[in-house]
Amino acid sequence: MKHITKLLLIFLLIGCQATDDSSSKLTYPVSNKVDTVDTYFGQEVPDPYRWLEDDLSQETADWVKAQNEVTFSYLNQIDFRDKIKTRLEQLFDYERVSAPFEEGNYEYFYQNDGLQNQSVLYRKDSEGTESVFLDPNKFSEDGTISLAGSSFTDDGSLYAYTISIGGSDWRKAIVIDTETLEMVEDTLHNIKFSGLSWNGNEGFYYSSYDKPKEGSELSAKTQIHKLYYHQLGTSQSEDQLVFGGEENPYRYVGGYVTEDNRYLVISAAVSTSGNKLFIKDLANNGEIIAVDEDIETDEYVLHTEGDRILIQTNHEAPNQRIVETTISDPSTSTWQDVIAETENVLSASTGGGYLFTNYLVDAKTEIKQYTTKGELVREVELPAIGSVYGFGTDNDKDFIYYTFTSFTYPSSIYKFDIPSGESQLYKQPKIDFNPDDYETKQVFYESKDGTKVPMFIVHKKGLELDGKNATELYAYGGFNISLRPSFSTSRILWLENGGIYAQPNLRGGGEYGEKWHKAGTKMQKQNVFDDFIAAGEWLIENKYTSNDYLAIRGGSNGGLLVGATMVAFPAVGVMDMLRYHKFTAGAGWASDYGTSEDSKEMFEYLRNYSPVHALKPGVEYPATMVTTADHDDRVVPAHSFKFAATLQENHVGNNPVVIRIETDAGHGAGTPISKTIEQVADRYSFAWYNMGVIPEIAKKDM
Repeated sequence: MKHITKLLLIFLLIGCQATDDSSSKLTYPVSNKVDTVDTYFGQEVPDPYRWLEDDLSQETADWVKAQNEVTFSYLNQIDFRDKIKTRLEQLFDYERVSAPFEEGNYEYFYQNDGLQNQSVLYRKDSEGTESVFLDPNKFSEDGTISLAGSSFTDDGSLYAYTISIGGSDWRKAIVIDTETLEMVEDTLHNIKFSGLSWNGNEGFYYSSYDKPKEGSELSAKTQIHKLYYHQLGTSQSEDQLVFGGEENPYRYVGGYVTEDNRYLVISAAVSTSGNKLFIKDLANNGEIIAVDEDIETDEYVLHTEGDRILIQTNHEAPNQRIVETTISDPSTSTWQDVIAETENVLSASTGGGYLFTNYLVDAKTEIKQYTTKGELVREVELPAIGSVYGFGTDNDKDFIYYTFTSFTYPSSIYKFDIPSGESQLYKQPKIDFNPDDYETKQVFYESKDGTKVPMFIVHKKGLELDGKNATELYAYGGFNISLRPSFSTSRILWLENGGIYAQPNLRGGGEYGEKWHKAGTKMQKQNVFDDFIAAGEWLIENKYTSNDYLAIRGGSNGGLLVGATMVAFPAVGVMDMLRYHKFTAGAGWASDYGTSEDSKEMFEYLRNYSPVHALKPGVEYPATMVTTADHDDRVVPAHSFKFAATLQENHVGNNPVVIRIETDAGHGAGTPISKTIEQVADRYSFAWYNMGVIPEIAKKDM
């Protein structure tokens, strides 16, 4: 295709700079081909690696083992790889503490001493005595079983938490007594894409699907999400179906009880594009009534005061607004603005009886404090330009703990006094890193159609712009997700060794509201790729880097981005755009992508950029390391397996095109620190080695 050809001319990534040891072509494992052919609107499309979709078969297991042997044999020859890993261990070895939160008679917080695979949940009593409450490192010896979510009852006497095994999205739920730390009932199983929301101390709400048989394609039944109520002390088989199921077939259903315990709020969606909102008056045993049934808009209940209900919504407000209504008639016709839409995207939270608006201004955070009537109290002064998380608390509190971070500002906790508006530093990590040595700038470049796109660039101060700087271009561009300034411990290694980090905010994300998001979906998806290409072109034209020193990276939807624009580090990517909706979780992505069954036009559009189908024989592709995990049940590894097999089949030339398959791991959440260090060390080593760059850390003691 034309856009792929253009891209290869622009992004011959980390291509021909490698040392002599890598100049001979690798011998890849044999990937058997089958005669599977699918027909779409009269057009036949071969799928020779369909067998790799069965990730539980022995044939696939043998293929995975053979691929990893080639990949790790290649990585083992990189002589500075061990130094990279050692330096990462040093960087990660610092104490990390979360913002504290009160539950019952205790103050709780998460802490990681440095190299612990999972953070430990501690608590402090009224006398200041600290103790371990829950240590997820004891769930498994290698840290591959993680704490996935949790919820306390209002009085703090009971604690329900979910665990993930090997990174799976399927969870187990356990309930313990917070004083005795003993389980109070049997474990609940097969919970997915769910929070836990207590209704008093009697029970809690959770969501799940009917779990499909291993290795089977999705059926209509297994794509229906259901909201259940679990009565404490009863069997899970007796759990009450509250919403969803065949009578209300939605892909995503969630429910939560409001802080005043009066309302059950239900969100139901057929895709990730928007949701229908429902509410039930628990205090008066009311019926479940619709608030907004428009599946193209997104809203949630932000605050309740008796019969009065505040809702954040993008209904008739692409950048979000806050409206009020009442339980007697909460329909959209009654909505009145409390905080009107502005030119900047809004997300809101509550605390101490106030509203706090988090505005995204060119991907940077601005916070304002309002009364629940919408009267401005103050603009909150933040420590610097960056991102704020967790700016909310219970309505009876007079302070808030929040986390502030930026690219060169380690995640630090501040305590905000709600009445006075003053912030004080509560906890800041001590890292072997001097932020004063680095600079961050934001530039705006033109995409193919003239759209202005923002991009953050981070590097050492005084860096010479000679076109020879190793540069990592990272992006996402989908599902209304915004990439904000944030600190990454692993990125320190890249920066301190002279690397440049660039992060554009592509269309498809949520940085400029729903219009920006929609401009990168379905038949507009090419805009995302064009924005990404233009970011690389800008970096090259302005001498930050050049073709030989530019590595592109993205994960999940970002893996699709990298795979479609070809190629360097596509991670857990969506690679088969013709069949993605037939895999676990994939059915819910149609709002952004469309499906190959929608229309002939949609099928042809998807096939044109589908990474698996866009690869062409006889092409010298750039050095590429595909990454995935064997337990990823969100973007199943079959995507990456089929892409890697096709890439190796079509590739000519000496550049390595390998796949690194993590075992006992999932889509990313809950990954042990030990595995994170290994993954980052391999990625950076692969990049520098194929650029022909010897990182500064490797020059020491030479």
